[in-house]
Amino acid sequence: MNAIATQQEIDSLTPATAFDRRSFLVTSLGAGFALAVQPVMAQTMVSTPADGLLAGEIKVPVQGGEMVAYRAQPAGAISPPVILVVQEIFGVHEYIKDVCRRFARLGYLAIAPELFARQGDPRQYSAIPDLMSNIVSKVPDAQVMADLDACVAWAKAHGGDGGRLGITGFCWGGRVTWLYSAHNPQVKAGVAWYGRLASPVTANNPKHPVDIASQLQAPVLGLYGGADQGIPPDTVEKMRAALAAADNRAACASTIHVYDGAPHAFHADYRPSYRKPEAEDGWERAIAWFKRHGV
Repeated sequence: MNAIATQQEIDSLTPATAFDRRSFLVTSLGAGFALAVQPVMAQTMVSTPADGLLAGEIKVPVQGGEMVAYRAQPAGAISPPVILVVQEIFGVHEYIKDVCRRFARLGYLAIAPELFARQGDPRQYSAIPDLMSNIVSKVPDAQVMADLDACVAWAKAHGGDGGRLGITGFCWGGRVTWLYSAHNPQVKAGVAWYGRLASPVTANNPKHPVDIASQLQAPVLGLYGGADQGIPPDTVEKMRAALAAADNRAACASTIHVYDGAPHAFHADYRPSYRKPEAEDGWERAIAWFKRHGV
């Protein structure tokens, strides 16, 4: 049983929120960075070339139409392992695309779907509060789980090895990583970068990571900043306790690493929050985690 929603629950959504009744407001990803994170810290930005890669926009069939996504994989690769890359609140902009190319350089087929495509274009908002209220808060977890399932199906249909499936996400996507690792039994491992662990329950967000620790179907590595102002340390400890208390192999195999003094978004190399040592160490831990668990 899925941890987030059954099909009956999805079908019962009202017309205002039922994701299979919405038109797609984002049909292409464009270039550049989200307005809400300007100015970009170009001097610290990592740039991964696309030469030797099959990289660019794709369209993934989902409920209600086609969702735009970014895909990167080694050209000519046969049955590469699959990594779902889940966006921050800013959508699939250059940073998320670059992360996909970094995975592709290591032999993965990486897919980053624009999971806000029905609600609006997050890259066009210049104020974070407006972005949160007008788009992010309106995205149902059920929609996200179904769209990620569709990306897995697309990857399998296009040569990806569905038996070696991983997921990683940043900020908003970090929370989704925990949830999806409980939702899809095909996932072998997840890496959640500073994803919120506990929040008020809403109609669109009925459960949070602390609520589904015992339902994890894949081990998750959580990477968090000790100086993160948006994720209180007590929620990290609550998640650790929930994982330890779970009578569940995946939960017991999961772990959380906290970088003392690191802020939120310490991996985001295009922002002032970037911390190179912690970002590089986290990346090494992430790759080792995926390899250890068969991705």
